[in-house]
Amino acid sequence: MANKAEKWPSNVPGKFYVDQQCIDCDLCRETAPSFFQRSDEGGYTFVVKQPSADDEVAQCTEAMEGCPVEAIGNDGE
Repeated sequence: MANKAEKWPSNVPGKFYVDQQCIDCDLCRETAPSFFQRSDEGGYTFVVKQPSADDEVAQCTEAMEGCPVEAIGNDGE
């Protein structure tokens, strides 16, 4: 389970975030490319935009559920 105390500072504020467990596998960027972006310098993914519509939330939830290391959380601020 993702830990909001360890989320990357690059995440935009909001419900979804990526924490430091991220292994840069690309699954979330393939599942919800409008919301997840890679940090080329750090080699991890972060949330670049929060979802607002139901279908966007569904994409981010699918990415979170598919994350192999559970680095995506949905209890952020």
